[in-house]
Amino acid sequence: TTETYICLESARSLSLSVPASYLSVSLFLCFVEVVEIQSMVGSQSKPDRTEVAVLTYLESHDDIPNSSDFAAAHGIDHEELLSVITSLNGFNLVEAQDIRKETWVLTEEGEDYVEHGSPEVQVFSAVPLEGITLPELQAKLGASILKIGFSNAMGNKWLEPPKPLIKRKVAKVEDRVKQSLLAIRDGQELDIAVVNALKKRKLITQHVWKGCSVRKGSKYAPKRIKAATDLTRELLQRGTWQEVEFKQYNFDALGQPTNGGHLHPLLKVRAQIRKIFLEMGFEEMPTNNFVESSFWNFDALFQPQQHPARDSHDTFFLKVPARTQKLPEDYLQRVKRIHEVGGHESIGYGYDWKREEAEKNLLRTHTTAVSSKMLYRLAQEGFTAKKYFSIDRVFRNEAVDRTHLAEFHQVEGLICDRGITLGDLLGVLNEFFSRLGIQNLRFKPAYNPYTEPSTEIFSYHDTLKKWVEVGNSGMFRPEMLLPMGLPEDVSVIAWGLSLERPTMILYNIDNIRDLFGHKVDLKIIETNPICRLGIK
Repeated sequence: TTETYICLESARSLSLSVPASYLSVSLFLCFVEVVEIQSMVGSQSKPDRTEVAVLTYLESHDDIPNSSDFAAAHGIDHEELLSVITSLNGFNLVEAQDIRKETWVLTEEGEDYVEHGSPEVQVFSAVPLEGITLPELQAKLGASILKIGFSNAMGNKWLEPPKPLIKRKVAKVEDRVKQSLLAIRDGQELDIAVVNALKKRKLITQHVWKGCSVRKGSKYAPKRIKAATDLTRELLQRGTWQEVEFKQYNFDALGQPTNGGHLHPLLKVRAQIRKIFLEMGFEEMPTNNFVESSFWNFDALFQPQQHPARDSHDTFFLKVPARTQKLPEDYLQRVKRIHEVGGHESIGYGYDWKREEAEKNLLRTHTTAVSSKMLYRLAQEGFTAKKYFSIDRVFRNEAVDRTHLAEFHQVEGLICDRGITLGDLLGVLNEFFSRLGIQNLRFKPAYNPYTEPSTEIFSYHDTLKKWVEVGNSGMFRPEMLLPMGLPEDVSVIAWGLSLERPTMILYNIDNIRDLFGHKVDLKIIETNPICRLGIK
């Protein structure tokens, strides 16, 4: 070729002053360039050839009536042709009109009936004139053919009931099922009742064929010129950028999704509740220890050692380390005395308090264990009025269902001061819950081992149209506070609620396992809205 000649002549002219190794490299590079040029010019991919065939045909014809016929006439795969037509239609080079044909085809079982006859005819043919018993007929045909065919043959009144022999009622029968299947295979139209009967027996299934008709589009051209997507340096250097058609930018297209972390709904609600406590002047308690001793979790709260909540069915006890090594001895003795014989005008519980029970380690069942530690420290350092709160995880040995988990989060608040009463508690609760967006409250008397009086907090749920419990509250008993060393005129009001319940209401989640745990759908974490506590 001309290119090869030019390369060889250049090599010869250079051979006078260039080493032979350089000459061989030059010849090799010229050869590669020639092969690449021939490859580019002489080859086209299948989609390109299909596209050329469609556009060339439309140049001299008005339309392509049927894509299937066009594919067969030009030796093109039909699916490939549809893909090319879709692409051309997107650029308005052609206009495509969908063609959809629904036909019935025989299933594998239907084909078997065409070859061997329907089961009912097979059963009829297997019954001799003198009759046959049911076991003999089953051995002759098989259980599956007999099960289908015998009931249909009896329904058609072709056979007598077995008494004990099965005998023919008619001399001969016509296999209409086989005839109908043959008619469908030949493409004939059948009555809708016959088609439905065959469909019900799963002898036929519907096959949908999709194709299209094609005609010239508003931007038709015999050859597609692909629009450029970028203004390149080569276009600027050659000066051809003014002649090139550029692809229009889609300013409404979404960009690549950004990868990043997402806040869990519980964290969002937790942050808002924490903000409410801080705005009300509360101080956050340290709740970083999930493991507590039974002493701080139960005994310090004046909860008797035989209380059902201290049973292994309700509490997770640790095996290693099984016992705590350090407890304040003087305080422990005062707690023991108040349990056994009472004091401070209390008669106690009157039982033999055991130190080994108090030393058992467990996963805390409530954050009130932290509250007892904080109040004891406050008594030792010299009492001053305080407002404390905590929001953290607690653990209870409960059966897991749509409203209960073995671990959840508890929100707790308490105020300790001189002269505060139950009225102060109810006022603080109304203020706290109003900031959560819960206005309508009711209080019901309740029992807690370490609070007296105690109240359950209810709110009216507009969606459920009923009153639902939203928390628990009360005033800590003197049997809990006085052994700590707090002054006698100091009272402590406290309340608690779960973090999960308001979150489930806020985010319209009706199963707690969809909110917390290993079954949570990560899409919910990525798409959940901002927390809107207190906003109507």
